[in-house]
Amino acid sequence: MAVLRALFALMLVAAALPQGASGAPLRVGTSGDYPPFSSEGPAGLQGFSLTVARAFAESRGSELTLIRFRWPELVADLRAARFDAAAAGVTVRPERSVAGRFSVPVVESGAVVLVRAGSPRNRLAELDSPDVRLVVNRGGHLERVARARFPRADIQALSPNDAVRRALVAGRADGAITDTVEAPRWMRGVALRALGPFTRDRKAWLLRADGEALAVELDRWLLEREGDGTLARWREAHGIGGPATASPLPALFAALDERLALMPLVAETKRAAGLPVEVPQREDRVVEAGVAAVARAAASAGVTPPPDAAVRHLYRAQIEAAKNVQRSLPVAPGSFAGALFDLDTELRPALLRIGERIARLLVALPERLECATVRETGREHLRARHLTPADVRVLADAVAGLRGACASS
Repeated sequence: MAVLRALFALMLVAAALPQGASGAPLRVGTSGDYPPFSSEGPAGLQGFSLTVARAFAESRGSELTLIRFRWPELVADLRAARFDAAAAGVTVRPERSVAGRFSVPVVESGAVVLVRAGSPRNRLAELDSPDVRLVVNRGGHLERVARARFPRADIQALSPNDAVRRALVAGRADGAITDTVEAPRWMRGVALRALGPFTRDRKAWLLRADGEALAVELDRWLLEREGDGTLARWREAHGIGGPATASPLPALFAALDERLALMPLVAETKRAAGLPVEVPQREDRVVEAGVAAVARAAASAGVTPPPDAAVRHLYRAQIEAAKNVQRSLPVAPGSFAGALFDLDTELRPALLRIGERIARLLVALPERLECATVRETGREHLRARHLTPADVRVLADAVAGLRGACASS
């Protein structure tokens, strides 16, 4: 009964969230080269992402148009408004958060390296050598993590994605970088071994920055589909395992983590401009804006918002964790990233977009939260670089405090 009450409450909250332009045409970008998310089959484009896209379009009475993109052009195509959203197993990354807005996560995965069964290399560290040739899909998340994890290796970025597997099988590479979802398909019928995973990643829809109404509607629908078990059935049908990422609590922690993952970009930009990490007046405005956003989200959902004091405490905890991340970065300019983003026109708007999702998820939380469950979920989902265990604990307890949990511990 408790589960049924929680599901019913979630459906009421989701149904009351602001709606997008239901019935309007829906243009979804997809790659067609990344099974089981998006691939070309005998009946055309298919995969988990296409199953979700078609069901979402049907639910809103929209005509669905699928538009192919290449991974190196994903962000440029999104900014050029070639499509409304990209759905192809897109990994949540900071620079993509700056370019657009992510939905709640739909799948989790991790990067792995496939080597032939007879390879003498048995550890990831043995691959970071100039005499090791690694192949990876050009322009995507995996190319970035490969170059970061194996800076000394000879890394060749190939396109389309299947060229990566072919190069490994043909002996033209010592290892191929893929992920825990795609790897089992690449290993079928071929003597390969997997090393890793060496990352923990989230996959979500990537929507245009100006697509707030569609993002709200999509998140509402994904929360419902996670709540009624439909997303789990679709994952299973496409051979994808993993947790219920689109449930309110893990989705909230994922949004907090996405926001914190932008802090290295913020720190680098501030250092280049000679700006301080700490600006108390701005912090106060951010906290009060957060309280107002939660109040609006609760009013839209027809629910009572958490106490203002608890909301303020959570936003203060976010700010302190963000400052701690910024302070922990290497001091040398340029030590984190290459090109800088503009603080006022790119980074702060991105933080506000994520903040909008955080506010909506706060009011979608169950009425009852167990302290131990919240802390465990926080440890599982707060993964931003340079985030300390102490920061994780404070954030988790602040989330639990929205529903009165952890109050006496």
